Amino acid sequence: MLAARAVSRCIDEIIMKDKNANCYTGEAAGGPDVYLTKNRPCGGTVTFIPFELERWQSEWEHHVDFNLSESGVHPLKVSELLDMAGESPDTLQGIGLGYSQADGTIELRTAIAGLYDGATIDNVIVTVGSSEANFISSWTIIEPGDHVATLVPMYRQTWGLAKNFGANVAEFSLKRELGWEPDPDEIKAAIPDHTKLVVVTNPNNPTGHVLSEEARELILERTRAAGAWLLADEIYMGAERNGETTKSFWGSYERVIAVAGLSKAYGLPGLRIGWIVAPPDFRQAVYQRHDYTVICPTPLSDYLARCAIGVRDKVLARTRGILNENYPILTDWLGQFGDALDWTDPDCGAICFAGYKSSIDAMDLAERVRLAHSVLIQPGDHFGIDRSLRLGFGNESAVFKAALEAMEPTMKECLMG
Repeated sequence: MLAARAVSRCIDEIIMKDKNANCYTGEAAGGPDVYLTKNRPCGGTVTFIPFELERWQSEWEHHVDFNLSESGVHPLKVSELLDMAGESPDTLQGIGLGYSQADGTIELRTAIAGLYDGATIDNVIVTVGSSEANFISSWTIIEPGDHVATLVPMYRQTWGLAKNFGANVAEFSLKRELGWEPDPDEIKAAIPDHTKLVVVTNPNNPTGHVLSEEARELILERTRAAGAWLLADEIYMGAERNGETTKSFWGSYERVIAVAGLSKAYGLPGLRIGWIVAPPDFRQAVYQRHDYTVICPTPLSDYLARCAIGVRDKVLARTRGILNENYPILTDWLGQFGDALDWTDPDCGAICFAGYKSSIDAMDLAERVRLAHSVLIQPGDHFGIDRSLRLGFGNESAVFKAALEAMEPTMKECLMG
């Protein structure tokens, strides 16, 4: 094992570029200045963009008393899900722990296809979370030098993947001053005729905003004109507080790839079940990449995913109940900060993206809250927007109230002091 690690380190040696001396040192460090030297005939280096949100969250989320950095709701227990579905625990205990069907069982793919107008099992591949779905979709499409347009702010997985795959990334932004709607001129400028891929997250993370019909149609119009692929990350669909499910991009254009899963709206992140709904030819292409990644979901996850989708209305009603109970608690708490904080009510998801006037760096503020009160919150830096915080409100209500109370002194000191 040690020898294998040594060989791997020799092949992919992490080195830091010394900008002042225009040379390379042997230091290992994180951030955009890290270079990975690949052992390839042509030599040279390629810049790797770390996924800062996931790296930071993975470091701390299991080592704090209160986690408000999550964007989903308090997860269901297996017993609760089985009870909702009317299934016996004996069924679960009798499932063999072998390999499951690599692209998802026919039963699960049929259930997923039923969520999308006109889709069949030939459009669906089950993945290990929507993260794998985004990864293999991006891997299938993006080549070095491609033009990729992304809606921002966003969960920066596909943004980082596009850069790491060598694409040129253009952004069109949701504007706080427009109620988190994008500027039409920015959409047009970001999606020129040579665009290969357009990426949207709708409902959006971190803002919780659902695109207007006008913005949605303009994005589709520009994507069609370019003949580009449209990757729609729809993982939050179903977590709308008003109960009106967001319209999927699926079916609106022949080159749409819809990605979703059970982690957010369903409160089942531990199942690691996601999916891609796409044209059959594209499905086959991503299936080939899937063979190189995780092979298959677990048989336990496949079974429990079928249970969840089978009682989707009950599961989503639970989610909306949590959101509608906790959001007034959050707005009351935010309101005590007066004009030091500014936020727009989210349409969807257990997330509220609040901006502030203080000059303190968002990462510094999040670290002070973590160290002083063992509460984890998401700094806006992780979405490319400083002086902002994403606050999750999907916890159990008593825990959520305790977290807000715990971090209040430092928040007031930093934002109002």
